[in-house]
Amino acid sequence: MEIKIKTFNKLSLDELYQVLQLRSEVFVVEQDCVYQDIDGKDQKALHVLGFKNNELIAYTRCFDKGNYFEEASIGRVIVKQNERKFSYGHDILRASIDAIESRFKTTKIKISAQIYLTKFYESHGFKQIGEGYLEDGIPHIVMIKG
Repeated sequence: MEIKIKTFNKLSLDELYQVLQLRSEVFVVEQDCVYQDIDGKDQKALHVLGFKNNELIAYTRCFDKGNYFEEASIGRVIVKQNERKFSYGHDILRASIDAIESRFKTTKIKISAQIYLTKFYESHGFKQIGEGYLEDGIPHIVMIKG
């Protein structure tokens, strides 16, 4: 998988289309979650894109401290369903953590994780904070790294 890291203004129209298509495919269709994906925050995000044969198969968006949470954060973590068996989720998350540490100069990262993925995030150094909650009808928990 080839990783590209871009600000919103550096995304090509084709890349932006692929991002929105993948997010809709996973979060809206696969997870049957009706929510406002286009939330006005993409413009402040650092976009981490994972391509395989020129197709976007993995993605996250990262925020500097104060742009989403008080801490830096990672969200919209996605791997295309038929590509999950190759562990690309670990690759895209590691690239996202590295991007935050190098570009935003912090090791403290906060995420809102789907509860079924807590072991995945724990394997990258995140720890559960507080109680679980529902976000868009899906159980989540706050997790912090650093």
